[in-house]
Amino acid sequence: MAMRTRYGLQAVENCLTRPLLQDRVFSNLSRQAVEDLQEISSSATYEKGSILFTEGEESRGVFVLGNSRVKLSASSPSGKSLILRISEPGEVVGLPSAISGKPYATTAEVLESTQASFIPREAFLEFLRTHGEAALKVAEILSDIYHATYQEVRYLGLTSSAAEKLARFILDLAAAAEAHDRAPGPDRGSHRATLTLTHEEIAERIGASRETVTRVLASFRRKRLVETHGSSLSVTNRAGLEKIAHA
Repeated sequence: MAMRTRYGLQAVENCLTRPLLQDRVFSNLSRQAVEDLQEISSSATYEKGSILFTEGEESRGVFVLGNSRVKLSASSPSGKSLILRISEPGEVVGLPSAISGKPYATTAEVLESTQASFIPREAFLEFLRTHGEAALKVAEILSDIYHATYQEVRYLGLTSSAAEKLARFILDLAAAAEAHDRAPGPDRGSHRATLTLTHEEIAERIGASRETVTRVLASFRRKRLVETHGSSLSVTNRAGLEKIAHA
């Protein structure tokens, strides 16, 4: 029987039963662990632009994403916003705060309409105490988050020009597309990815202005480093982008 979530959204099939999420989030768990996890989770549909949680809000639990992505951003008192990372389909968002008990450090905004499973914090912590293999998996996920954040800070802080930052962003986007497809294209120099962020959002992602992103991206097109067709972006000269990214 269908039920409503605390946000009044229509509950749907539990996302944790899907093969994609079992592979990426809680792979190789015992049957009992999977059943216990499904027991404490509830799923709902979230429209584009929905906010899963806000920066500074007390941690309520974690969200396991469906086949969509979520923008994680932080803001300054002056209102300036910085996109820290984009969570991919199948990821768990809100995990560091759920484990530490500290308020959410970011705001999570849904980029496309999606289904997500919510697991309350206390129930999730008790689940981890009961199932050691799941706790180990969560430790691995936290390690991945740490290294991803480290890389973001590294190239944002140590990269001197907007061209370097945008080149690195595009290369990361192409790498994520390859990883999602589980195999590179026939020509390693060209790979197509979907660019779901606006120029304004890319600017927030790399710490630049929207005008700068538009100008540099146009320069990349003129140099035939990339091609864009609507929301589709192709890296046509990976070596050229890598040279700029590592200048």
